[in-house]
Amino acid sequence: MAVIFFFSAQPDLNSGLGLLDTIGRKLIHFAEYALLAVLWWRALRTKLDDRRAALAGFVVTALYAATDEFHQSFVEGRAGSPIDWAIDCAGAAVASLWAARRPARVEVRG
Repeated sequence: MAVIFFFSAQPDLNSGLGLLDTIGRKLIHFAEYALLAVLWWRALRTKLDDRRAALAGFVVTALYAATDEFHQSFVEGRAGSPIDWAIDCAGAAVASLWAARRPARVEVRG
C-alpha cells in the first residue's frame, strides 16, 4: 500500500508513448490491486475461512483504491478517476474470485 501511495503522489508518470502508455498503466493498475487483494486474503485467512477472507480482502482493497483516487485528486498533474477505481476493483475482484474458489487447504499435523 505504501508503494501505491508513493507512485500516486508522483505528479506525472506519463512515458510519452501515447495509447501504449495508457494501456500499460491500466494493466499495471489492474495487476497491482489484484496483488493487493491476494496479500490481504493471505493475511486474513489465518482468522477467516478462504471465502470470507477473499471477500474481506476485496472490500479492503476496493476501499483503498477509492482513497488512492481521492489522494490523486490533490496531486498536481494527477486526477482521481472513477474509471481507474473500477479498473482497480476489477483486478481485486478477479484475484478475490480466484482466492475464494481455491480448494480448501488441508492442515498437515506432524
